[in-house]
Amino acid sequence: MATSPAQRVIFLACGSFNPPTNMHLRLFELARDHFRTQQPLSSVLGGVISPTHDAYAKSSLIPSTHRLSMARLAVSQSSLVTVSDWEVRQEGWSRTRLVLDEYSKLAREGKADWLPHLGSPEQGPITFKLLCGADLLESFAVPDLWNKEDMTTIVRDYGIVVISREGSNPEKFIYSSDLLTAYQHNIHIVTEWIANEVSSTKIRTAVRRGNSVKYLVPDPVIQYMEQNRLYL
Repeated sequence: MATSPAQRVIFLACGSFNPPTNMHLRLFELARDHFRTQQPLSSVLGGVISPTHDAYAKSSLIPSTHRLSMARLAVSQSSLVTVSDWEVRQEGWSRTRLVLDEYSKLAREGKADWLPHLGSPEQGPITFKLLCGADLLESFAVPDLWNKEDMTTIVRDYGIVVISREGSNPEKFIYSSDLLTAYQHNIHIVTEWIANEVSSTKIRTAVRRGNSVKYLVPDPVIQYMEQNRLYL
């Protein structure tokens, strides 16, 4: 399915979004540009932000009610990206492979109001592509960190769009893995030539210290953080 010459593509970004930043939104723009030029038979339907469940083991994670609200505010002016609340409504944390499987089922059934417009069957099958930074790809090479069956399903049946910083070498991590090498045709490397080191961790640190994060985080998100006194 994922290697069909003509396909309807939805980019999926999973993570904490604690808080969502302009860089998170930028990833979707870079992915769309790449598919427009490098995968011209593909039709990009849109992108989905999927905040993780509160049960995800991370000490800095704030409640999903806030993270979901901020994500929705962040994409409020975007015609490309929507936000799913499926993960946060589950009883516990969901593995990435399970999220991809479930979202694919929902897309086939057209049963989720957060899905983008799904186009027509003439454009090919619908496939989700996992959108991530190079650090996630590198984590695939860490022994026993990922379930091998999950990793195989993700790269074989869905595919990954990796946004890489200038000067990094994601191809090295693909080469170091027999699995990633076998399915490298389904791993799309996109280089961000405009340096952007914005991260949620740095945003939280800046807010805690009373520093401005304007132009690094969407304005509605900044207002929400201030109103709810988050990260102080």
